[in-house]
Amino acid sequence: MKVKFVETLKNYGIILAFFIILVVLSIFSPVFLTVNNIINVIRQTSIYGIMAVGMTFVILTGGIDLSVGSVLGVSGAICAGMLKAGNPIILVIIATLGVGIACGFASGIFITKARITPFVVTLGMMSIARGLTLIYTKGYPISGFSPAFRLIGGGYVLGLPIPIIIFLVIVIIAYIVLTQTKLGRYTYAIGGNEETVRLSGINSNFYKTLVYVISGATAGFSALILTSRLNSAEPVAGTGYELDVIAAVVIGGASLNGGRGSVWGTFIGSLLIGVINNGMNLLGISPYFQQVVKGLIIIGAVWLDQLRAKED
Repeated sequence: MKVKFVETLKNYGIILAFFIILVVLSIFSPVFLTVNNIINVIRQTSIYGIMAVGMTFVILTGGIDLSVGSVLGVSGAICAGMLKAGNPIILVIIATLGVGIACGFASGIFITKARITPFVVTLGMMSIARGLTLIYTKGYPISGFSPAFRLIGGGYVLGLPIPIIIFLVIVIIAYIVLTQTKLGRYTYAIGGNEETVRLSGINSNFYKTLVYVISGATAGFSALILTSRLNSAEPVAGTGYELDVIAAVVIGGASLNGGRGSVWGTFIGSLLIGVINNGMNLLGISPYFQQVVKGLIIIGAVWLDQLRAKED
């Protein structure tokens, strides 16, 4: 019985924790479980949740992408600049995603060709992208966009906010890719044993680069949503987002050593982070203390992952 309970806790602990937190917060804050607040939580979660989906691919290969927040920042800045210059929205969307993809591609090339560790490369890309954002914006926000563009972050379809719809679509697509395609199989395989993959004749460098491209693309999607929703591109947009993004993936059950994790786990992990953020705001907890809580959550999640790895 004890073994069965432990196994159940390992497999469904994240879902149990999610519902426990929901109950606790609903007790302490009567506003928490209102429809408007729940929709607001998911809409806020969608911004870093989309990036967490891309990060899932990276972490499954045993890598890490610390640059996602800064890539969001530079993508959003380019997006805003092009909009102010009067470019068509479809061209702006393509360019915004292109900036994210280019950043991800650059990181992937340095990691696979120059053999530099992902931590160092993406840390460097974090600084480069933030610097480019500040140079492009000259340190000032770019704001004031057309109502049509603002629909991306503030519009509704069938009563659901568009950011939530985009988030769900990306989650479903990522799930299909990871479970039904060669990219998905090779992503897990590289995280499990990259040398074996290489000896099997598979171009592991191509697939490793591709996962960073996906991470950059999701940062571009998030940039579109955030810029549209705020009606502004801030020079510091996305600062610190990598903390929530990585936390969502790790809390969702992904191993930082690679080879284990799922998109649905990341989805639940993203919602959990969103609920915790919202709950602490409703309870009036200091933003400084919130950073401490999130840091402890990440450490705890990694510790539990190591315990699982030892048992396996």
